[in-house]
Amino acid sequence: MSTDKFDFEKGKHLRYEEYFQGENNGLFIKIKELLFSKQSKYQRIDIFDSYDVGRVFALDGITQTIEKFEFMYHEMLVHVAMFSHPNPEKVLIIGGGDGGTLREVLRHRCVKEAVMCEIDVEVVLAAKEYLPSLSCAMNDERASLLFKDGAAYVSEFEDYFDVIIIDSTDPTAGEGGHLFTVDFYKRCSRALTDEGLLVAHTENPVYDANWLKMAYSRIEEAFEVTKMYTGFSPQYPSGFWTYTAGSKGNNPSVKVRDDESLESQLKYYNGQIHRACFILPVFLNDIIESKS
Repeated sequence: MSTDKFDFEKGKHLRYEEYFQGENNGLFIKIKELLFSKQSKYQRIDIFDSYDVGRVFALDGITQTIEKFEFMYHEMLVHVAMFSHPNPEKVLIIGGGDGGTLREVLRHRCVKEAVMCEIDVEVVLAAKEYLPSLSCAMNDERASLLFKDGAAYVSEFEDYFDVIIIDSTDPTAGEGGHLFTVDFYKRCSRALTDEGLLVAHTENPVYDANWLKMAYSRIEEAFEVTKMYTGFSPQYPSGFWTYTAGSKGNNPSVKVRDDESLESQLKYYNGQIHRACFILPVFLNDIIESKS
């Protein structure tokens, strides 16, 4: 979100615009109040209040979180992997500085250690102040917040984490690119236990099919089992979002654990969604199976 996207007449910020790949389509939101704007070492951070969709968080002009819709993304990113593991006690989140992924992970009572490795401390500080509904779990005694390069950090581990969740920016945005490499996914595989799972968001098939295919194929190269699944997320381009799960043998499409108390609190994820989300439409299967 750059200053040339605003009308500064009478000192008011009027409209936020994000252009999708190719810059022929995009998103706009009328701004009620600009709350925070700062250029950190890594990226431009903006948070503002809207009229209809709550607070909006953007990095370098790319929407990361819209308060009204964020549960759809965070629940699908987290709970599919968490309920595919029989007892996920140690979880690593790479990225996720707004705190939404950490919040969902710590809903699971079996979790004993949740490490959030976010490279930009300024994102976390801003989230703590302006995004309380997302950052609310950051002070949980089971949570550890580290401000490091996630790709380097995961290299320090072998056979340690039960679940690794990649909640990064897009592969061509900010520091996110180095989290979309085969080498990085192989490091994650090494850091996982034998029953461990990795999950990453892998873009949308409408505007970013090439990114999607790239991410899927690289995860597939690093893991014995690779499964793509989908979810609806209107805060992101097209609203049709994909995620890819990788494991050393377990099938992530199989829900192996139940927690009725937790599941009754969720607004998107449930057991039926878990099974159904792995059924891909024909055109999406064609994208990930194409060799060209």
